[in-house]
Amino acid sequence: MELGAIEQGEGPPLLLLHGLFGQARNFGALQRRLAAGGRYVLALDLANHGASPHAPAIDYRSMAADVAESLDARGVGRADVMGHSMGGKVAMMLALTHPERVGRLLVSDIAPTAYPARWDGLVAAMRAIPPGTARAEADARLATAEPDPGVRAFILTNRRPDGSGWRIGLEGIAASLPAIMGWEMPEGARFEGTSLFVSGERSNYIRAEDRPVIRSAFPAARFLTVKGAGHWVHADQPEGFAAVMEGFFPG
Repeated sequence: MELGAIEQGEGPPLLLLHGLFGQARNFGALQRRLAAGGRYVLALDLANHGASPHAPAIDYRSMAADVAESLDARGVGRADVMGHSMGGKVAMMLALTHPERVGRLLVSDIAPTAYPARWDGLVAAMRAIPPGTARAEADARLATAEPDPGVRAFILTNRRPDGSGWRIGLEGIAASLPAIMGWEMPEGARFEGTSLFVSGERSNYIRAEDRPVIRSAFPAARFLTVKGAGHWVHADQPEGFAAVMEGFFPG
């Protein structure tokens, strides 16, 4: 599957991969800044997200294959890669299964491990919203499953502007939640390249006990914490995260 994309700049290629319910345009200001620093910056919409095709089911191997195909379509053989959350798992899978395609790897606030179910109730609430529901009513319905208004506002960016339904492949996401929250480590795979795992100070997605697992597959891994950030590091601390990106991915 060739994915929807936003491309900016010229220079060494740098790939940006968003998280669950995100899209390429979430990286707008960051992408422009990195492109201005002398990089060709490619932000992709992963399957069932943004402008990309919908699929009945997705997993990390299929999403990594989609990314490789999208790089091929643009004549990019090798790229530095940053992925956040679900996109971080896609980036890790790409590095482990296609190591020749990845230069430097930055994984933002996720580990190569399975996580407890987090989104099932919210996805059920999303599926239950009838087409044509006004935004305020849709938000109220989502509030029964997600108390954080910021998360709900983020989710609602995936509604069609006319309120006629969801732009994302919601049914495919719902069917794939166990795979998205899970992780199957490719047997014997290792990525020897330079890797940086970035955590938000207020997040617990990368725990101390995850570090040995990370180092077993990414032996060159380093770790960094962004102060004041939660799970959405690039949104919570945009200046700090951009500085980390610029330091790790020189132009």
